[in-house]
Amino acid sequence: MRVPVEIEARAKALRAEIGHHNYRYYVLDDPEVADSDYDRLLKELQGLEQQYPELITADSPTQRVGGAPVAEFGEVRHAVPMLSLENAFTAEDLTAFDSRVRDRLESAAAIEYYAEPKLDGLAINLRYVDGLLVQAATRGDGTTGEDVTHNVRTLHSIPLQLAAGAPRILDVRGEVFMPLKGFKAMNARALDRGEKIFANPRNAAAGSLRQLDPRITASRPLDMFCYGWGAVEGWTLPERHSDVIAQLLEWGLKVSPEARAVSGVEECLQYYAAVGARRASLPYEIDGVVYKVNRLGYQRELGFVSRAPRWAIAHKFPAHEETTIVRDVEFQVGRTGALTPVARLEPVTVGGVTVSNATLHNMDELERKDVRIGDRVIVRRAGDVIPEIVKVIVERRPGDARAVRLPNHCPVCGSVVERVEGEAVARCTGGLVCAAQRKESLLHFASRRAMDIEGLGSKLVDQLVDLDLVKSLADLYGLEVSQWAKLERMADKSARNVIQALERSKATTLARFLFALGIRDVGEATAGSLAQYFGQLDRIMAASPLEIQQVPDVGPVVAAHVHSFFADSRNRDVVAALRARGIHWAEQEPKAAPAAGLVTGKTFVITGTLVAMSRDEARDLIVALGGKVSGSVSKKTSFVVVGVDPGSKAQKAAELGVAVLDEAAFLDLLKQR
Repeated sequence: MRVPVEIEARAKALRAEIGHHNYRYYVLDDPEVADSDYDRLLKELQGLEQQYPELITADSPTQRVGGAPVAEFGEVRHAVPMLSLENAFTAEDLTAFDSRVRDRLESAAAIEYYAEPKLDGLAINLRYVDGLLVQAATRGDGTTGEDVTHNVRTLHSIPLQLAAGAPRILDVRGEVFMPLKGFKAMNARALDRGEKIFANPRNAAAGSLRQLDPRITASRPLDMFCYGWGAVEGWTLPERHSDVIAQLLEWGLKVSPEARAVSGVEECLQYYAAVGARRASLPYEIDGVVYKVNRLGYQRELGFVSRAPRWAIAHKFPAHEETTIVRDVEFQVGRTGALTPVARLEPVTVGGVTVSNATLHNMDELERKDVRIGDRVIVRRAGDVIPEIVKVIVERRPGDARAVRLPNHCPVCGSVVERVEGEAVARCTGGLVCAAQRKESLLHFASRRAMDIEGLGSKLVDQLVDLDLVKSLADLYGLEVSQWAKLERMADKSARNVIQALERSKATTLARFLFALGIRDVGEATAGSLAQYFGQLDRIMAASPLEIQQVPDVGPVVAAHVHSFFADSRNRDVVAALRARGIHWAEQEPKAAPAAGLVTGKTFVITGTLVAMSRDEARDLIVALGGKVSGSVSKKTSFVVVGVDPGSKAQKAAELGVAVLDEAAFLDLLKQR
């Protein structure tokens, strides 16, 4: 049935009018009509679309309710990478950033910055084509994200159609978040229904946006502020960042009402202090402020380093701290048998997250901080993420506080606990007899850089060990489809997928296989050196400690670990069983060491995120050129390669006088061999 012209015109007018009222209500927070009037307009449009389904368009406000659930999230490759930001934690950090900016621009004048609160939510890219929202994707790893278009379309603060004049292609970047009022109301309803509640608004926003059923997302109180852009076609950008944001607002996109231009470090710090003072009263959570050089010409001139722009920085607020009580200290057992003391705390909310555990790392750390059961302690979310005990409030220590003793026997399997003199770590001697070590060994064996068994995660491994289905690594390859399918959250299809992943993993390399075995102190670099030097597994298994020490960068301690591992008949049986199950690799004659070069014999530590390659690829290149990659910085470290968000390793390198390379310098070094 053909739609009458007047009905088509009325539907178009209704869509435009409702879109205008959405903009006034959700973006400007300045409604022009009462809710009842808005509801009548929407109901009229719904009636017309129900009578004439041909009228339904992708940008119709009636389509925000959410369609049918999707089976899984697709991948989206960003046309322009979504970059991270470097962090500043002090006024000195910010001053140093401003100095770097002015030095590069060769400017003595104060730099104008665009300042805005740093929202604690989920970064999103919106793609508009001819003004129509066609795709929405999460940040992901910065290059590839998840397609969440079906969910983002349910957010009223995100226009399905931009106002007139929008460019042919426009990628808009912003943060999806959950306002505090909506978060508290949603949790209150969940409590009434006896359902699980969210720990904080950020988790609630991320969980809501990653629902396979968009109707669930539509029921959640989500919002979004736009703060940047990616790919643009058909629009000449104005001169300033602030001008771009103002134009996004005119096209119907919501932006932060707190954002403004400031001049120089002093005004940046004033802005930081003002926003920090109002942090508790803002209707949403923030964890700092962001400064961006306002002139786009300057931004282009400053460019990027690794995966962060040189023209922007996040000035973080201090970590949240709270006081609580240590109720107990338990010991967790890792893959190599290491016992890690973990404080069980009286639950306390730290920065919106309920904290009930905090790691104490090892006995030396526990003794250094003098943590006792019953102590009142200060707990911090380091970097607003990892819980740690900052200090014990000794003056409030109760008289019955109990010192923590290292157990003589493993809390999991009862085997003897051994602590070698001079080492901070105590270990269970049970090996694979210990269920905890077996679980961690299986997870390590299946990890991406080892055997790369896709789909074999911690929940499956827990069941395999708890049900005694897997007693050794080789048992993984002997399970039938029916045995996998009986596990919790598994079915026939999932079971077959795991078995296919196991089959694919059988073709590997000697280096990967050695790493997967989990030999103490044998990381990827050492495994690669052993494989290259000996060429064949049987040669390694038969080698004496002195022969193993001939491998470049393998000292007596590691050589002893490798020798003792293969001298143990139980480990040799596991290796034989794995080979019998079909695990294989191309064995070869021993290779000569790489020709001496700038990388040969040097020890590298990689910290942060790299742009040109993954950290795994960087490791492989270093090892191929005769270098070694370590996980920690020491005086023996030759270079620390710093990417985005490098953490404490870069600082430790500076303290020890170790050379620090940014990604560009690292790539230059590789080219020089």
